[in-house]
Amino acid sequence: MHPDFWNDKRPPGVPHTLPVGEFTSIVDVFDRSCSTFAQRPAFSNMGVTLSYAELDRHCAAFACWLQQHTDLVPGDRIAVQLPNVLQYPIAVFGALRAGLVVVNTNPLYTAREMRHQFCDSGARALVYLNLFGDKVEQVLPDTKLDYLIEARLGDLMPSAKGWLVNTLVSKVKKRVPAYRLPLAMSFKSVLAQGAAHSPRSVALTLDDLAVLQYTGGTTGLAKGAMLTHGNLVANMQQVRACFRQLDEQGQPILREGFEVMIAPLPLYHVYAFTANCLCMMVTGNHNVLITNPRDIGAFIKELKKWKFTALLGLNTLFVALMEHPTFRSLDFSHLKVTNSGGTALVKATAERWESMTGCRIVEGYGLTETSPVACTNPYGQSARIGSVGIPVVGTALKVIDDQGAELPLGERGELCIQGPQVMRGYWQQPEATAEALDAQGWFKTGDIAVIDPDGYVRIVDRKKDLIIVSGFNVYPNEIEDVVMAHPQVANCAAIGIADERSGEAVKLFVVARDPQLTTAELMAYCKANFTGYKLPREIVLRDALPMTPVGKILRRELRDG
Repeated sequence: MHPDFWNDKRPPGVPHTLPVGEFTSIVDVFDRSCSTFAQRPAFSNMGVTLSYAELDRHCAAFACWLQQHTDLVPGDRIAVQLPNVLQYPIAVFGALRAGLVVVNTNPLYTAREMRHQFCDSGARALVYLNLFGDKVEQVLPDTKLDYLIEARLGDLMPSAKGWLVNTLVSKVKKRVPAYRLPLAMSFKSVLAQGAAHSPRSVALTLDDLAVLQYTGGTTGLAKGAMLTHGNLVANMQQVRACFRQLDEQGQPILREGFEVMIAPLPLYHVYAFTANCLCMMVTGNHNVLITNPRDIGAFIKELKKWKFTALLGLNTLFVALMEHPTFRSLDFSHLKVTNSGGTALVKATAERWESMTGCRIVEGYGLTETSPVACTNPYGQSARIGSVGIPVVGTALKVIDDQGAELPLGERGELCIQGPQVMRGYWQQPEATAEALDAQGWFKTGDIAVIDPDGYVRIVDRKKDLIIVSGFNVYPNEIEDVVMAHPQVANCAAIGIADERSGEAVKLFVVARDPQLTTAELMAYCKANFTGYKLPREIVLRDALPMTPVGKILRRELRDG
């Protein structure tokens, strides 16, 4: 369906077209926001708040250091492997200013996962937190990394407090492992050296590559989705258009320069990257970064400090917050936006959240390959639980059958998306790109959907064997490829099972070569090779797996059994 099909279905205030040509790059967005909102708070974390002017200054210093002290040139890749700390936006926007391509990397990755991503992307520089220095040391010899920039939690704090925090983390809590990386530069030194000069401006266009965002692959290895400046700017404008919906008083849902957005979802995940880093920035609003959202007690303590107006989350997080005894004592009188994405929202969770906070959760839908937002519900009472809403402005949708023919409204088929936010393709994988994107720019999502006659979209199944754990994609092939490398494993299969907290979890079936092999040994092997959300919740040893005559494992039988 053409984008215009949905225009009369959009709520009042939401524009029907995107302002093409408003910005020339992400750096253009950043520069204008830092100038317009210079004295407004941009990011807060661990008791420190950076104004837009301070953020601008730090990013300029970071960009200048990259230009003056390295031989990196525009188009080179820099991996940023940080949790939600102030160094993240400084490193990312500083790198983009220098014309580099950012490779977003999960700090909880195992050495195996890091090695693949750094090697595949050809990253030449890495920004990491010292808590994970041992893994960097482990993978370094196998990569093309020439420059290491080491951040510490106290970097942006006043000197005495920063020293105290870093000492507590390393000496008292013993969270910094032993490692040796003599070539690493400290983040503080980089900013100090870079502050001596001004960065050279780099001519960037919307067609230039901005981010390599890795997503699970059906071949078992993650692929880098190539997101251009144009993709990310367009999706920022699309999300911003949704926030222009008028409330009951005739005012936009989100105002410029007044909102306090709580950011617990990791900024290295494209959902938070677009919503928190870009959409809040272009509107001059304030992001409160939550470094460890799993510590629910500390998270709620942080929430008590702010008159927060918006929260980006997902089902797992909403459940964990509501189960904590002190959550009800928070002041929700300013909260007007709760956005859910990444994984399906459970109806009971949504209803309980609304009764506790007075704010209805708005569910959307997107993929790494769509930068990521493709659909979202209207805000307020028009939000429909069980639906992902309607496509964002400028986005076309269609549902196709197995032969590729478009199906009429109300029929289920594979959802395809076309719009300015759809990626350029997969990094150095032309075959995978051709399989996912056709000549007209339609992206095949692999999700089975129904577009109802009134235009609302429901995701009803998956064509691929994808498992979504707390909003993160887990591909069974990756799990199986790694587990098959265990010398005592003859065969294995991974499936997704329902999980109250995370939506889904991994269940692993294993046929052993050696009868002495135990599930405990397999779990230890998995922990050494997979980051937390990919770990099997359950491992079952079996004599055989159900297969087709040609030897393909029947995962559906395992799921149904």
